[in-house]
Amino acid sequence: MRFPSRRALVSVMLLIATQTVCAQTPKTVLLEDLTWTELRDQIQAGKTTILIPIGGTEQSGPDVALGKHNARVKVLSQRIAEGLGNAIVAPVIAYVPEGGYAPPTSHMRFPGTITVPDDVFEKTLESAANSFKVHGFTNVVFLGDHGGYQNDVRRVVAQLNKSWAGSSARAFVPPAYYGTSSDGYAQILRQHGVSDAEIGTHAGLADTSLLLAVAPQMVRLERLRNGPKLGPADGVYGGDPRRSSVELGQLGIDAIVSRTIDDIRKETASR
Repeated sequence: MRFPSRRALVSVMLLIATQTVCAQTPKTVLLEDLTWTELRDQIQAGKTTILIPIGGTEQSGPDVALGKHNARVKVLSQRIAEGLGNAIVAPVIAYVPEGGYAPPTSHMRFPGTITVPDDVFEKTLESAANSFKVHGFTNVVFLGDHGGYQNDVRRVVAQLNKSWAGSSARAFVPPAYYGTSSDGYAQILRQHGVSDAEIGTHAGLADTSLLLAVAPQMVRLERLRNGPKLGPADGVYGGDPRRSSVELGQLGIDAIVSRTIDDIRKETASR
C-alpha cells in the first residue's frame, strides 16, 4: 500500500484548515461585513439589537477632516455593540441636515459639508428601522453623534413606536450617548483642568480630542499645534483645539461607551 507523501499530507491539511477558516463567521459586529445568512443566524441566536449610527459630513475647522462624525460614531457604535454582546451595527448614516444651500447657511457655508432636508433625513431613518424590524431585530437604537438633528431623531422614534404598537419591536435613543459626548464630556474635561474657553461647542478641544482618540489620522495635528488661534471664520466655535490630545479624548470615549451601554441595558431590561 502506498501512503501519501509528506508534502501531499501537508497540502491536504492546509486545504482543510483554509476551508474551515472560510466557513467560520467573522468575528465582527458590523452588518456590512456579514453575509445575509450569517446575519440571519446571529439574529436567531439572540442578537436582536441593532445600533443605527448617525454621523454627518460637515466642516470642523481647517485641521479636522470632514468625516469626523462618521468616523467617530462608527468606532463608538462598534465598541458599544461589543460591550453589549447582543448587538449588530448598521452602516453609518452620513447624509444629515446641515443647513440650507439656497443661500448656504450654517456649516453649508464651508466646502465639503453635505445637507439633506429634515423630512428626507427622517424618512431615511424610518425606512432603515422598518427594514431591521422586518428582519427580526426587536431593539432599534439610534446613536446620533451630531447635535443638529437630535429633535429629528426623537420625532422618528415617537412615530416608529406608535406604528409598532402591539409588536415586539421598539425604537429608542439612549440619552447617555449624545449627553455624554457633549455636556457630560465637557464636565469631565473641566475636572481635568481644561477651561470652557478651550472646550468649545464645535471643533474646539473637546471635539478634536474625541476624534484623536479614535481616528488620529483625520486631525492635522502638527499644523493645529503650531497655528494661530482659530475662530468662527475658520469654522471653530467657542473653543481652542490647540491643546487637544488622545489622552483627553480617551476620557470621553470611555465615558460615552460605558454610559451608553448602561442606558441600553436598562432600556431593554425594562421591556
